[in-house]
Amino acid sequence: MPAKVDKEKCTACEACVGACPTEAIEMKDGKAKVTDACVDCGVCVDECPVEAISME
Repeated sequence: MPAKVDKEKCTACEACVGACPTEAIEMKDGKAKVTDACVDCGVCVDECPVEAISME
């Protein structure tokens, strides 16, 4: 399962976008969105300053 973004917590800082080694996170409607390119590495989870991303 790919990483999951809590849209309520996401502040659109884009820290996860730059951290993702597979470019699997994009911004959509002002929030981060994880695409199918996600390889479950967890880098985005550690990078998110508001803990809006988790691994399912």
